[in-house]
Amino acid sequence: MTGEQWEIAHGAQRAVITEVGATLRAYSVDGRPIVAGFGADEWSHGGRGQVLAPWPNRLGDGRYRFGETEAQAALDEPERNNAIHGLVRWMPWELEVKAQNLVVARRHLFPTPGYPFNLDLRIEYRLGRDGLTITTVASNVGRATLPFGLGFHPYLQPGTDTIDTALLSLPAHERLVLDERALPTGEVRAVEGTEYDFTAPRPIGPTQLDTAYTGIARGSDRLGWAELADPAGEPATALWMDEGFSYLMCYTGDTLDPPHRRRAVAIEPMTCPPDAFRSGRGLIILEPGQEWEGAWGIVPR
Repeated sequence: MTGEQWEIAHGAQRAVITEVGATLRAYSVDGRPIVAGFGADEWSHGGRGQVLAPWPNRLGDGRYRFGETEAQAALDEPERNNAIHGLVRWMPWELEVKAQNLVVARRHLFPTPGYPFNLDLRIEYRLGRDGLTITTVASNVGRATLPFGLGFHPYLQPGTDTIDTALLSLPAHERLVLDERALPTGEVRAVEGTEYDFTAPRPIGPTQLDTAYTGIARGSDRLGWAELADPAGEPATALWMDEGFSYLMCYTGDTLDPPHRRRAVAIEPMTCPPDAFRSGRGLIILEPGQEWEGAWGIVPR
C-alpha cells in the first residue's frame, strides 16, 4: 500500500522508509519498536512517520496569499475546514541513494493550485552509532520566491502498555494557544506550573495533548531534546532537533482509533507553527536558487 519498502540497518538497528511519502514506517533496536509504525500492507493512519511539507500541521480554510500569489489547497480536514500536513505525504518519492545504513529520497513539487511554486525536497535517513538521523534539504528550483515549512510526525513508543505512566520530557517553555479549529490565536503562554509543562520529566497521566510548543531550550550542542522513558527503568528514547526546528507539536493520540489510542506519543519537530502560511510566523522564505537545510533524529538510550 505504500510502494517500495526501503530497509536500512546498522548493528541491531533496523528502519524501513516507504516510497509513498518517504515515510518512516518502522524503527527498532534488537526487535524493540522505537516508533509506533504500521505494517507493510497498511497505510499511515494518524500521520505515523510522515513528512509534512510544504507546510506542517493545519492551514485554515486551505487558503493563503503570498505576495501577489493566491492559493487554495484541498480541505483534507473538512470537519474543521482546514488543509492539514501539506502535500507530499501521499506522493511517491524517488529513491536517489540506497546503502546498508542510508536512504536518500527526493520529491519535486510542481506548481499546483494549493502550492503554485517549484520546490525540490531531498531527505536522507541514516542509521549510525547515534541512532537515526534525518536531514532535509529544500531547494527553490523555480523563478519565484516561495514560502516553505516542514515537519515530521514520528510516534515514540514507550515500554509501557499505555502512555499514562510513561515519563515525558519536552524542551519547550511556551505554548501557542489554539482555537476550536486547532489554529493559533496569536497568544503565546508560558507553560511553567501548568498541565502543559514537561520541562522536567514526569508521568503523562491523564493529560491530553495536541499542543503546539515553542520557546525551545537548547544545550551547548544547540539541539533541543525531548525524551520518553519507562518508569521501570527500561531504555528511554530521545528525540533531538537542530536550530532549523523552532516548534514542536506533541500529540497524545486521544482521537485515534481505540487500538492505537494513547499507545504512543507523537513528538513532531516543525520549522513553523500551524497556520504559518497565513500568519507568516516562522515561515521560511526561499529566493530562486536558495536552499534550506535542517536535521533531527531519534536516539535509543
